[in-house]
Amino acid sequence: MSLTHEIKFTLNGSPVSLTIPLTMSVLTMLRDLLNLTGTKYGCGEGECGACTILIDGVSVNACLKFAVDCDGRTLTTVEGLVADSRNDPLRTAFAEKGGVQCGFCTPGMVMQARHILDNYPRANESQIKRGIEGNLCRCTGYKKIIETIASVGELDNKG
Repeated sequence: MSLTHEIKFTLNGSPVSLTIPLTMSVLTMLRDLLNLTGTKYGCGEGECGACTILIDGVSVNACLKFAVDCDGRTLTTVEGLVADSRNDPLRTAFAEKGGVQCGFCTPGMVMQARHILDNYPRANESQIKRGIEGNLCRCTGYKKIIETIASVGELDNKG
């Protein structure tokens, strides 16, 4: 029985093929094998949301998911949002509206914000609060983050 497995998936719009250990997490694969360090290691227990990515458009904690489960899937990390023009207002708003302080939670928060806005383009404050429940921020107090996400939803709906 092999302790490694070959997987093929799409990462930020590009095809990837890797042979990985069966027990490797998506977070370790991203950071250590693919050098995508925007996805942060926070708690390693799925409690903080610092490692939030999208798999097939659904937000997940990369620290809790086995990399072998990505076979045939589509992954988007914070680095993948750079090439997506609809995310320009999201990144800009986080910086300009004070949704960022130390920046450690920001990649996961931005990914969760993208997931919220993809599913609730006109997200209200209650939906945003519920949507970011799994993403901890020890600096901002969430008010500015919620306002930031809401403002981008308003922009998305005007254009």
